[in-house]
Amino acid sequence: MGNDLRNKADNFRDKTVMISLQSVSKSFPRSQETLPVLNHISLDIYQGEILAVLGPSGCGKTTLLRQIAGFDKQDSGSVRMDGQEVVKPEVKRMMIFQDFNQLFPWKTVLQNVLFPLQVNRIGESDAANREIALQYLQLVELSGFEDSYPHQLSGGMKQKAAMARALALQPKVLLMDEPFGSLDALTRLSLQDLLLKIWQETGVTIALVTHDIQEAINLSDRIAVMGRRGVAGFKEIIPNLLDRPRVVGGGGYSEIYAQVYSLMDFRNENE
Repeated sequence: MGNDLRNKADNFRDKTVMISLQSVSKSFPRSQETLPVLNHISLDIYQGEILAVLGPSGCGKTTLLRQIAGFDKQDSGSVRMDGQEVVKPEVKRMMIFQDFNQLFPWKTVLQNVLFPLQVNRIGESDAANREIALQYLQLVELSGFEDSYPHQLSGGMKQKAAMARALALQPKVLLMDEPFGSLDALTRLSLQDLLLKIWQETGVTIALVTHDIQEAINLSDRIAVMGRRGVAGFKEIIPNLLDRPRVVGGGGYSEIYAQVYSLMDFRNENE
């Protein structure tokens, strides 16, 4: 990567910290032993950025997101958002999973998006909540499918509906656990473009777990590479300062790809 791009790394030092993890460790009981997953992980996520997290299978990427979401309690260390400790899930941090079955199968697309709005009493009335839901369905390009049920949707459309449901709550942080990993290549690229459009229109902070180096480069402002399970900290956090839209083979692209690839540990976990 050229010197001009590297020199821009200092731009992040002026960013407002949205999420701060300080020396976070997490382990899980397994049979008669304890399995360490996260080992003294420290990370700042800046307001309005897209952070991609990569690493080998089983290294703790999903566990990391769950700490940020407030689903799990860390063994040690701290997770803070806007300076306040994260102790439980909240609507200002929403998580989207890879699983296509995140939606209630007995509810229509519109009803699925309306449900959290009603539960959290977001709108002043049912009509207001409906307007909000329709607005976000339009944002994710699902207008016309409001009355469809999940079983009538493709995998990509289900993910769009899940995104609309999360975004309708207007979270500050969107946590995405390989949301496009099970989609075909063309649909995945289409949803990457849609995610960038949503990010540009809403300004939401995004932390995205992915196995796909190209996806990380296409989407992110920084790429955090984790080591194998239980390894302390991140191997490296790489600023991704390529101009958008990003094209494979464009200036600086191959250099970032090679840098990330060199850090990835593809060895079998059972070795």
